[in-house]
Amino acid sequence: MPTLLRWKGYRFFFYSADGWEPPHVHIIKDGREAKIWLRNLNVAVNFGFSARDLNEIIGAVREHRSAFLEAWNDYFGA
Repeated sequence: MPTLLRWKGYRFFFYSADGWEPPHVHIIKDGREAKIWLRNLNVAVNFGFSARDLNEIIGAVREHRSAFLEAWNDYFGA
């Protein structure tokens, strides 16, 4: 489960078994977890983050999306 970024206590990563799904990133912090699709930045799953937290997370994903997609493609193959 490669870690892509640690930022403000959040950990951005993907699971090594996720290659069959469209590109996405998981985010965890303090026992909460979300999953964001990288193509359209939609929230796929949210377990415990507030709307404010999700807005902050989506902003970070937007900022790092190119690097996340590159890491995804390098790991799983384009």
